[in-house]
Amino acid sequence: MPVGKHLQPVGLTHPKYLQTLVENRRIFNLNNCELNVFETYQHAYHIPLTFNDFVITSMVRGKKVMHLFDKPAFDYLPGETVIVPANETMIIDFPEAERHSPTQCIALAVDAGYVKDTMQYLNNYYNSEEKHDWKLQFNQYHFANDNEVTGIINKLIRICSGNEPGKNIFADLNLKELLIRLMQSQHLQQVSVESDSSQNKSRLHYVLNYIHEHLTEKIAVDALSRKAYLSRNVFFKWFREQFGITPLDYINQERIKLAKQLLAKPQYKVQTVSNMCGFSDVNYFIRLFKKMEGITPKAYKDCMIAA
Repeated sequence: MPVGKHLQPVGLTHPKYLQTLVENRRIFNLNNCELNVFETYQHAYHIPLTFNDFVITSMVRGKKVMHLFDKPAFDYLPGETVIVPANETMIIDFPEAERHSPTQCIALAVDAGYVKDTMQYLNNYYNSEEKHDWKLQFNQYHFANDNEVTGIINKLIRICSGNEPGKNIFADLNLKELLIRLMQSQHLQQVSVESDSSQNKSRLHYVLNYIHEHLTEKIAVDALSRKAYLSRNVFFKWFREQFGITPLDYINQERIKLAKQLLAKPQYKVQTVSNMCGFSDVNYFIRLFKKMEGITPKAYKDCMIAA
């Protein structure tokens, strides 16, 4: 999966305070959540980890290999987040951890009652005409962080590990937003996958299917709003409420996914890929690609060829 935005560095534990070299743990307790900072300083394999509450984990540095839900193992890298239900055991490998380059991960354990109350509030007072239930799903549990998710997690780390008197209030506000962002991301993934086979199932499926079918062409937001039978302003608000991003952000996100597939093919140059992905300005394509992927299209292509 694509690597997302990295979290800000978290200070490592001073060597004299390390209690173990494998999953050394620091804990910061708040009313509705518990921040855990885990560090590993040596190779280790098949390390089990279980929380009694729903947990949001995010990689800070290094690499883990995760075994979860009886699914194939996957690399877990900085810029990524994994959510895990209560009492589900993660089995973790640390193939690259060393004293001089430890693996570090944060885990936010969230009280079950708090999660339930948040879902109930959203379903009672913040539901759209699409009438989809706000819920956390675990068929989609591995995410690349976007700017919003990274920013919220960074704030939660600062709040939980700080000494501000109102830290529980600030943590509550940010935790609610993080839960909403994760659910919106899951909803977008689900509807996007369904849109291929359920083109007319709902307004959401129809709009996303239209975007996918016209990804290599110019897509006007006015045209999308007409397809959804909404005014331009209402369409923007509706789309963002559903998915947490704007229509243009989604279009660009999908175009960059397509660009990465095309750049992996030796016969396509950067200019050609830019045109094939619906970009009229190659310089804008290069800037956008670097912003989203961290490297230029040419550097990405060179890496793919070298591999």
